[in-house]
Order: sequence, then C-alpha cells, then structure tokens
Amino acid sequence: MKIAIAILNWNGQQLLEQFLPSVILNSEGADIYVIDNASTDDSIIVLKRKFPSVHIILNSENGGYAKGYNDGLKHIPADVYCLLNSDIEVTPNWLEPIKAAFNADDKTAIIQPKILDYKNKSYFEYAGAAGGFIDKYGYPFCRGRIFDTLEQDHGQYNTSVEIDWASGACLFIKSDVFKKANGLDNDFFAHMEEIDLCWRAKNLGYKIKCVPDSIVYHLGGATLNTSNPKKTYLNFRNSLFTLVKNAGGNLLGIILVRMLLDGVAGIKFLVSLKFNHFYAIIRAHFSFYSQLSKVLKQRKTLIQQANYFSVKSIVWSYFVKNKKSTSN
Repeated sequence: MKIAIAILNWNGQQLLEQFLPSVILNSEGADIYVIDNASTDDSIIVLKRKFPSVHIILNSENGGYAKGYNDGLKHIPADVYCLLNSDIEVTPNWLEPIKAAFNADDKTAIIQPKILDYKNKSYFEYAGAAGGFIDKYGYPFCRGRIFDTLEQDHGQYNTSVEIDWASGACLFIKSDVFKKANGLDNDFFAHMEEIDLCWRAKNLGYKIKCVPDSIVYHLGGATLNTSNPKKTYLNFRNSLFTLVKNAGGNLLGIILVRMLLDGVAGIKFLVSLKFNHFYAIIRAHFSFYSQLSKVLKQRKTLIQQANYFSVKSIVWSYFVKNKKSTSN
C-alpha cells in the first residue's frame, strides 16, 4: 500500500518548521508532499533548505482547502492519500493501524485516527475527535465533541467504529475513491468540505472508520479560529450545501426545520451580543439561496440514502435533553 501524506500550506512557514519533523520521523515508507497554495512567505525556501526529502507541489493560486487539494493531488501517485493539516503532530507507528484497517476490509475507503488537542493532550480536539457523525438536519458532531463541549479522553472511544465523516485535519482516503467521488467541492473553499466528500462516498456504498489505535495531536485554529465570523459564515453555508446535496428523505421538510434551527442559533448570537456572527449566519443563508439552483442540479447527479443519521437531532439532544456526551 503506497501512502502519500499531503500537507496543504498557505503562508504556514512556522507551522511547517514546528510540525513537519514529527511527520518525517514517524512516517517511514510513506511519501511526504507539501502542496503550496501560492504562499508569499518563506515556506518554499524553508522546505528546500530544512526538509529536502519532502516533495513540493506549487499551486498557482490560493484556492482554499478544497481546490488546493484537488489541484495538488492530481500530481501525486498513491494508493491512499492522507490529507494532513500543517498543525498536526503525529505519533510513532501512527500509520500501522491505518494500513491494517484498510487491508481488513475492501469497502473501507476513508479513515481518521483519534485526534487529541495538542495544547491539552488528555482532551479530544474539536476538529474530528474520535470520529464524526451527522444528524437528520445536517449538524455535525463527534465522539468526544458535541458543539463546543470537549470530553477528556479516558479511553471511552478506543474502539474502531464506522462513522459518518472523517476530519479533514487528518483524513486517509483511497485515491480511486477520491477520484470516483470527484474529489472535494471547490465551491466550499474551506470548512465542511470533508463532510460533503465523506457523505458522497458513504452514499456510494463505502465505509468510513475511526481507528483510535492511531493517535495524532492537532493544534487547531491555525487558519481560522472559532471566534472568527468567517468561520461561522462558511460552516453555516457549507453545511446547507452538504445537506441539500446528500440527504435522503423529505428534503423540503428537512430544510425547513434546519432554517428554523439556524434562526435560533442567530438569535443566540444576537442575545450574546456577537453581532458579527449573527450577520455571518444571515450572509451564509443569502449565499445559499443565491446558489440553491446550482446545488439542486448537483443533487440530481448524486446518490442519496434515506437512513443516513443515527441521531435525529443533536440540537434537541444537547440543548433540551442536556446530553453532552456520545458515550452515554
């Protein structure tokens, strides 16, 4: 199995210097690539001087996460791509459990490791934790993280299980499945694009798994932190794109409920005096409306599955039933 670790970079010189050494040290047998999204800092100079074993692919523009990977991966020969954030520290032998999981089941097409917080290593990290799920209305959550509630890792999720989506912070995908699913959606730019890709792959009949025997530590927030309204905008808009493209069942009913729930989220931001985030949700919805016809055309070309969710509403479970964990 030929694995290519592909790290997308945009002006991330300091992150490369900090985190690339662990990837090089602990990834024997894998090829390591940095796909550069037209950086204007000294990233390329540093790579050539300090990390000569790393292959460099130069994109002509900063097309964000989605287009950056779509453009860069075209130049990488591999059986399995690992899409790895530049702010990830990997651990010894992290690739072995991933290889074993792929070899154990031909239908397993996408895998993520257990993702812990680099700054507080006994806790799960927001972006992926121990594997992602999605509810009926398109809201994502994880084993170990629901909304902003992060659990401490006590080994409660140390089982390998099928999940709905793997985190784009560290996502392994068979190259032929990536191509069959037509890669990431360039319209997303950043955020939620991995959920969309995973959902499309799952609707094609492939399995997605979290393999917690493989562990990585994610710094998180290196590109956009949670306090940035642009992150709110992209998450709400792209979540609606994902839902319309991939959800089975009564789509109109699902979308109407989702609109109501987004409105409640907007009011919560307003009451909390987070006006920029309130306006970000409004902007996200107007962008979604303006592109709805295009997204509906995409939907017609895709396969949808009716029973895609294990939790009907994570919003109801979390805020009304006060269930803050997926382990109970």
